Formats: sequence, C-alpha cells, structure tokens
Amino acid sequence: MAENQDNNKEKKKYTEIENDPTHVENLDEYLNLDLRTGVSKEAVKISENPYLSRGLSNLPHPEETNCKEYSSKACKLSSYDWISKMDITTDYLDCPIAEVRFKNSHKDFYVLPSDGVFHVGDIVAVEAAPGHDIGIISMLGKNVYRQLKHKHVNPEDVKKKLYRTARASDIEKWISTVNREHTTMLSSRYIAWDLGLKMKVNDVEYQGDGTKAIFYYSAEDRVDFRELIKILAEQFRIRIEMRQIGVRQEAGRLGGIGTCGRELCCASWLTNFQSVSTSSARTQQLSLNPQKLAGQCGKLKCCLNFEQATYAEEIKKFPAPNVKLLSKKGKGLYNKIDIFKKIVWYSYANDNSNIFAIPLDKVLEIIEMNKKNQMPDNLEDFAVVNQKKTEDVNYSLDELKNIEDK
Repeated sequence: MAENQDNNKEKKKYTEIENDPTHVENLDEYLNLDLRTGVSKEAVKISENPYLSRGLSNLPHPEETNCKEYSSKACKLSSYDWISKMDITTDYLDCPIAEVRFKNSHKDFYVLPSDGVFHVGDIVAVEAAPGHDIGIISMLGKNVYRQLKHKHVNPEDVKKKLYRTARASDIEKWISTVNREHTTMLSSRYIAWDLGLKMKVNDVEYQGDGTKAIFYYSAEDRVDFRELIKILAEQFRIRIEMRQIGVRQEAGRLGGIGTCGRELCCASWLTNFQSVSTSSARTQQLSLNPQKLAGQCGKLKCCLNFEQATYAEEIKKFPAPNVKLLSKKGKGLYNKIDIFKKIVWYSYANDNSNIFAIPLDKVLEIIEMNKKNQMPDNLEDFAVVNQKKTEDVNYSLDELKNIEDK
C-alpha cells in the first residue's frame, strides 16, 4: 500500500508540472543521474582481449606454444581451411609453406623448416628485417597453394623462413609488446597533434621481438612526419615504420556494422578497393543523398559496385531517356524506371504534375506505334499506377564530391 501511495504521489507531481508551465522544479537532484546505458558482456570481452585481432578468443599463455583459443572466425579477412575438415590424409609437408597471421588483415607466407612438427594455431618465430617476429600459423598443407594462387604469389618467390615454435621467453616478450600497442597509439596521436600534423594514427603493430613498430595513419595530404619519427624513436626506443592507408582501409581495420546490419565488407572479406563514383548510384536509380550513399569511412559505399554490371545490362532493355512517347493528348517525357518491376514512369510535357507507371512491354508497343506514325489516345490507358509527381531533393555537388573517390 505504501509503495502504491508513493507512486501516486510521483504521478501527481509530474501531472502538476505538465499542467503548470510556470512551475519551476528543483533539478539539483537529477544532475548526478547517470543516463548512460550499460556495457554488454561482449563489448567488455572485446576491449579486454587485444589478441582478438590476431584470432585468439582468449589471452595466450606463455607455457603453451599451441593456442587452442585460435579460431579463423575471430580473424579479419580469415581463410577457411576446408581440406582440414575432410576425412582424408594430407601431409602438410606436401606444401612446405605456411600462412602466418599477425594483427588484423596482416598475413604472410613462410617456408617451413625441414625438422619439427607444426599445427594450425602454433605460435611461431618467423624471419623479419631486422630481428624476428611472432605470429600464429593460420593455414598449412595443400590449401596454402590455393591461397598463393588467389593472391597471385608464385611459391618459388616465398623466401622468408619460419624459424621455430616460439619459446616461453618469446611469448612473454610478445605479450608485453602487444599490451603496449594501444597506449603507444594514443601517445603518438597526442604527439602528432602537438606538432600540428594533419594526420590520424589509426593503429600500431609491434614486431614480436619489440624492436620495431608499424604505425598506420591516414591523411588527406602529404605529411612531413620526420620530426614525429624522431620523437617516437626516442620515446619508445624502437625502429619506426610509417604506413599511410586510405579511409577505406581505416574502416576495414577498425571494423563495424553497416546499414545493412551485417559486418562491414572491408572488415570481413573485401581486399581490393575499387573506385566508386556517383554514376553507379545514378545507374541504380538511387537518390543522390550523401548521408545514405556514404559508408562509415565517409566515402561512397563499396556495395554500389556489386550490382552495377547487372543494372547496366538490364538498362539496355529499356528505351533511352530521350525517347518521347507520342499520344493524341500530348508528348510523354521520361522520368524514371523500375528495373525489377519492368516499369517506366512518364509525364506529359504540358502537364508534369502527374506521372504514369507504364509496363516496359507497353512502352515498347507505343514506340513501335509511333514509328508507324500511329498514336494512342492517351498514356493513362497503358499505366498501372497514376500518381502525383514529387519533387526530388537536390543535393549540392560539393557534398557529392566529398564522398566520391578522387
């Protein structure tokens, strides 16, 4: 009863406030309220596991050279080894080359030593310049040849060597360097800002022995980062390598969910970034709205290219936009098409307030009649839908140029 009375008092209080706009409520009690939503368990696991980008669902242990936590499903741009799931006998030495995974989409091929036994998930020491690097074997056996062919790499050109299975000291060193990557990235950003450099450091990847680090950055123009390299080398006591990546590669490294509700293509499987232009959107009859056409990278969505060839092939079946339909009521001007429904929209030249959806076969029929100097009474008789014309929103060319590939 007491609880119901308290609830009724609260309801009465808020009702009085709504009905009396002059009422001034003391808001001090609400200033300390935390309106943030709780963090999910999955988000906490991802933030606490810096090895997830290397394919490990859990933190590695220095005493275990084979990571049972390794899973290709946890990797960006992973490769599925379908041969390993088949009930056939295959010797990985049939292909003395291993695919080794590092951070994110960084993978490379190495020649296996003649002695030793290796398995997928093994933490190994591989050749680097200078020193050695630490990675995880992601593929062995004949399927590596398919990967080499897919990436247009000749097996004879693979010269770098896989030294051995990593020792406990190697793994401990590797763990310490991986744990420094995030703080190093943040520190490098602050240093770049202090120097007034127009660049953004997106990611840092340490070499396994801790003697070198690759700094991935994005910038619109050329950047003179000689002073930045000097400061970073003095502060972290390592060799510095700067690699510039585009905004599309940046989105691929950071990952995310697209407007389709699925993981970004660039983060899951797309490796070759092709130029995307607004002509693809025009071909697919899409509204030139920069907010809808741009992906998380701020550029035109890569998926605009996926169906471009199909649209271009289907459009050939439709009449050209400059072809007019002649009728006794007036000329019909082209407005738009619906490729999937095989419909063309027309409006009268002397009255463009209404548009008519005419099936493609009827449009071709009217065109044939016009070639014979024959004209139908009107276009409404052929239309399946008549509706008021809506004005298209015009977007500035500057906005479209900003999201188009240069």
